[in-house]
Amino acid sequence: MPHSISLITTIAIGLGLAMVMGLVVSRFRIPPLVGYLIAGIIIGPGTPGFVADVELTAQLAEIGVMLLMFGVGLHLSFEDLLAVRRIAVPGAIVQIGVATALGMGVALSWGWTSGEALVFGLALSCASTVVLLRALEDRGVLESVNGRIAVGWLVVEDLAMVLVLVLLPVVARPLGGLDAMAQAGSSDNVWMVLAITLGKVAAFVALMLVVGRRLFPRLLFWVARTGSRELFTLCVIATALGVAYGSARLFDVSFALGAFFAGMMMRESEFSHRAADESLPLRDAFSVLFFVSVGMLFDPQVLVEQPFRVLAVVGIVMIGKTLAAIALVLVFRYPLNTALTVGASLAQIGEFSFILAGLGVALSLLPVEGQSLVLAGALISIAFNALVFAAIEPAQAWIRQRSSLARRLERRDDPLAELPMSVDQSRLTGQVVLVGYGRVGRRIADALGGRKIPFVVAEQNRELVEMLRARDIPAVSGDASDPAVLIQAHIARAGMLVIATPDTFNVRKMVEVARTLNPAIEVVLRTHSEEEAELLQKENVGKVFMGEYELAQGMARHVLDRMEHPKHG
Repeated sequence: MPHSISLITTIAIGLGLAMVMGLVVSRFRIPPLVGYLIAGIIIGPGTPGFVADVELTAQLAEIGVMLLMFGVGLHLSFEDLLAVRRIAVPGAIVQIGVATALGMGVALSWGWTSGEALVFGLALSCASTVVLLRALEDRGVLESVNGRIAVGWLVVEDLAMVLVLVLLPVVARPLGGLDAMAQAGSSDNVWMVLAITLGKVAAFVALMLVVGRRLFPRLLFWVARTGSRELFTLCVIATALGVAYGSARLFDVSFALGAFFAGMMMRESEFSHRAADESLPLRDAFSVLFFVSVGMLFDPQVLVEQPFRVLAVVGIVMIGKTLAAIALVLVFRYPLNTALTVGASLAQIGEFSFILAGLGVALSLLPVEGQSLVLAGALISIAFNALVFAAIEPAQAWIRQRSSLARRLERRDDPLAELPMSVDQSRLTGQVVLVGYGRVGRRIADALGGRKIPFVVAEQNRELVEMLRARDIPAVSGDASDPAVLIQAHIARAGMLVIATPDTFNVRKMVEVARTLNPAIEVVLRTHSEEEAELLQKENVGKVFMGEYELAQGMARHVLDRMEHPKHG
């Protein structure tokens, strides 16, 4: 053909082969994303035959990352992130330090310089946002407390990596690499560059909170009034990509973070759920290209030449980081389920690792072998991350059954794990046990409080529990799938159990425990999936509601009606 079709070729072959390999591995009950990675290896430069355009694939994958982060922002508000800052900020910082130290220790034992070891350790410390979000969405826990903590943790990691990428050229020469600042003709010192970077990030966040929070919802409203579906979809996609690009060009913020903040600001619109639905097909298609691009970067030869070093990298990523994260979450007195979920979320590396490794090679701060090891660690950890998530539930049961230390770490001397003795017993008989105090749970609690119906909140977010107790609302901290938490909420004397958290995996456990302790209790719960709703109703788990705002209102009306007129219906 007379014109270049490399873009069309890359998309057609990349998506087509990804579909084929995804179907093949699915036949063996292996997650499809492993097939996407294999498809990338097949069309990558490390294997014979057709080689797709690596640069084009990487850019297409970046679009997928932007759309994915935009979609997450549409489901999470700024308040959601602030609610988990006490654990996400220190947890992410300490975890980055631990993973970097482990990577440095291994690299130094191989005879690498301290500068090479530092860059290598940093590359192993940051998890993949795309892999995490896919895993949380597949399990329906993105909007749960565990999901918000994991996302907040990765947002902090991403911000830290942005600073690292900016500062690395400045400190390259002292670390033994190239003098990138001298080559660029700049005499800025480290502190000046750091101040400028922090100033740009702060300016971007301020602009989003002050201007974006007002502009984007109005823009979506104006476009929705036209009645044109394609124009609405175009507005959503253009906003996501436009803000991501502008944030990177003007404020040196990553594309992913820019799109994420754009989504959070558009979250204020009443059309946010429609916007999320409209962007879903493109998000899924381009996120597949992300996994294909990861596979294309991988050279299988490194498995033959450096098998033990690859194992060491995988061990740091999947075991060292995971154990460090689990220990940190338990130290913050969060439930074992939260600790395991966060640990599984960090048991892989991704996009920032590739960027950092590439920059390290360019600055002579990382050998080419190091970049290959990082890519090998990313491919293997991403491929097995789904298995790590699948192991959460059996691991939780095994640990709680056999480890008294784990049980003590969860509840030892924790005043928030038990209701205060000062709570009037009249408020603990016939009450509603409300699991989850997020956007839905908060509205139900307000409705109950307005009718003076007693209720007890079971919530994993410790900060929310402290806030509720300060307002004289009975609340207990912990995972409601743990019988001890429901016992503390006096489920045996409760009139109703309301599960307002979208934790579809633990719902059945909560209901089973509640009905064991209180066979006559009525159950009301939420879900985002029609299939899950039908299944729960067939299993007679309880009254199921879907949606968010409509869901909260519907659940509240049902609860109020049943609590005020218990003999009806």
